[in-house]
Amino acid sequence: MKQTLRFWLGRTSLALIAAASLLAFAWPLLIGSGTEVAWTQTVLMALMPTLVVFAFAEIAAGEIDSRQLATLAVLTAVNSLVRLLGAGMAGVETVFFLIIIAGYVFRAAFGYLIGSLSLLVSALIGAGVGPWLPFQMMAAGLVGLAAGLLPRAKAKWVQLTILICFAAVASYVYGALMTMWNWPFLAGENTSLSYAPGAGILENLNTFVKFEIFTGGLLWDTGRAVTTCVLIALTAPALLPTLRRAANRAGFEKL
Repeated sequence: MKQTLRFWLGRTSLALIAAASLLAFAWPLLIGSGTEVAWTQTVLMALMPTLVVFAFAEIAAGEIDSRQLATLAVLTAVNSLVRLLGAGMAGVETVFFLIIIAGYVFRAAFGYLIGSLSLLVSALIGAGVGPWLPFQMMAAGLVGLAAGLLPRAKAKWVQLTILICFAAVASYVYGALMTMWNWPFLAGENTSLSYAPGAGILENLNTFVKFEIFTGGLLWDTGRAVTTCVLIALTAPALLPTLRRAANRAGFEKL
């Protein structure tokens, strides 16, 4: 009974964190007037690190023991160094393939943590720190979390297909989230691509898609998608069984 309660409390916390994260990115679609834009983004930039810390504490306290924490630390360190190998040009990013594979094997909570921590550690050791970092951490965490919720399959080719298809979609979603939170300021005012405070959600979404197309955001996301899909295709056949053995030794069976 106690274990069941802990399980559902952990899942509820994870769902609330994911919902709060998505709302933090989608704030331009929810603002009613232009006067609210600047202070809303300022408040979110101040609160985002708090939300990240709360997520780490909540998930770790509920589901990660010392053996699992050691596994998380090793994979985070490896992925942080792997990220630095990416050129960063034309959307070439090497950080997401391991987040997705690890999230798929170790499940949602672990996926959220490795996604967020990989971006944090890599930023501290050379990728760059700025006001965008908490948003990068949260978006990468959501990618890892979603990977942990993907359906399981026995056939290896089905697993690989699921991961590659997810990687393609996640690459575009990550790019859209990272653009949307700062879109009102990137687009400027009084243009056909500008954010319109108080406009309907569908109207602003339509304008946002145009902004992504005409400013090259989708092209950048395509580079990320291709890089991630290729790396998953090359590494997943070996990484999946290796990480599953590590998961069994670390006691992740229950997750």
